[in-house]
Parts: sequence; structure tokens; C-alpha cells
Amino acid sequence: MKLLERLDVANIIHLGGTVLGTSRSEEFKTQEGRLKAAEQLRENDIQGLIIIGGDGSFRGGNLFSQESRIPIIAIPGTIDNDIPGTDFSIGFDTAVNIALESIDRVRDTAISHGRLFFVEVMGHSSGFIALESGIAGGAEHLILHNSMEEVDNLCERLEGMFARGKRHAIVIVAEGDQPGCSFHLSEVVSERLGMDSRVCVLGHTQRGGSPTARDRVLAAKLGVSSVIGLLDGRSGVMAGELMREIVFHPINEVVEGRRDPDPRMTHLSRILSG
Repeated sequence: MKLLERLDVANIIHLGGTVLGTSRSEEFKTQEGRLKAAEQLRENDIQGLIIIGGDGSFRGGNLFSQESRIPIIAIPGTIDNDIPGTDFSIGFDTAVNIALESIDRVRDTAISHGRLFFVEVMGHSSGFIALESGIAGGAEHLILHNSMEEVDNLCERLEGMFARGKRHAIVIVAEGDQPGCSFHLSEVVSERLGMDSRVCVLGHTQRGGSPTARDRVLAAKLGVSSVIGLLDGRSGVMAGELMREIVFHPINEVVEGRRDPDPRMTHLSRILSG
């Protein structure tokens, strides 16, 4: 275990990913593994822990704190942006901008060759990345929930667009619970409309890259607030930002909640894609 000094973190603000390193631990899922982790912390005189991640990390961290009596505070860090109690999670804005760069480039070739493109973005079942990158990228259609009704709506919309003289289209697809679903969607739509289409799965490119200014500032705010919170005796809470104010919510409530895209944003995307 290494003690981090100020110089160790002086030049990391521009880096993507995590300099600490992170991965899932099967051992931590067992009580024996969690007790072993608590022993390591106590041996090194660590009196509090800050958990950065999504609901899975929060659940594990909260259970660890209850068993070990070591205080914890959670910080939302997931590109999915599906954590209740905060307007944005760290990493989301960067992921959206990386997706947007790819969408802009795909549009160049879509226009040049008069093609239909399906661009699949990450975000699991939340659809936040698809919604924001789709609006910002001027997508002709968004698929947030892959269903036959959505396919019917898409085909009807594309037929109308091409009948009015449109020569290309970009459809943004949220990966949902089935990464790679856009390949099947592309086959179905191409067969119905009798036209060629291409698929571009952005995948893990959205998990890397230099963080945007918004993500850097959000991380600074939540990081400092969490440390102050631990020093003030808080525990079992998540630090978030709502309406530019730092707030704390019990982790138990956060992990049992659900956050979906604002219906007004979905309506906006339909108006703009026309």
C-alpha cells in the first residue's frame, strides 16, 4: 500500500480511466474477503473510505461499512449516468463528447455515400448517452428501447424521410442489455426498406480519453465534499450535485432508486429529428 502525497496527484487531472486501478473482485463478494479488506485498512490506519462507481460498487461498499463499521461516502462515477440523487455522474459528459466525435465523423461518410448508419453507444439500459449524443449529433432517429414497436416507428420515419429526398440517415442505438443489438436491427430495417445499411459500434472507446472540463470540475467538487463529509462524521451517504448544489443521500435509498432520461429531452429529440 502506498501513501499518496500531493505530488503523486499533481499531474493526473487530464488522464482518463483511473490511476488507482480498479476491477471486480470475487473475493470481496464474500464476508471473509470483506473482513480481510477491513483488516488491511485498520493496519494502515485508514479511518474512512470513498467509493467511486455505480450502484454495484455502492451496494458492496455499503455492506462493507455495515460489517466493518468503517465510514464510507460514495461518489457517482459511471458513464451510464443512471444514479439517482445527482444531475450527472463523473464520466458521463466525457463519454457523450467522445460519442459525438464519432457521430460527426460517421455523418461525413454517410452524406458522401448516401447511406443509412446505425451507431450503437454504451449506457446499458438507461439510454442517457444515446439521447444526449443523438440530440447533439443531429441524429435522424434514436432507439432507446429495442422493440418491434420501435422498429416499426423507425421504418415509417425513414420511409418518409427518403420519400422527401433525404439521401442519408444516422440512427443512434442504445446498447440496452444486449450489446451488439444494432446488427440485428440493421438487418431487419434493411430487409424491410430494401436498402443497404452500415453498423458502427463505439464500444469501449467511450470509457477512455481525456476528461471534459465539466467532468473535471464535477470530480473536484464531489471529491472535496466527500472528504469534508468524512471529516464531519458523515457515513453511508452518496455525494451528488443537484441544481449546482452539493447534496448527500443515504446510499440505501440511492441503490433502490431508478433514474431515467427526462421525457422532455426525448420529446425534444423527436421534434429536432423531424
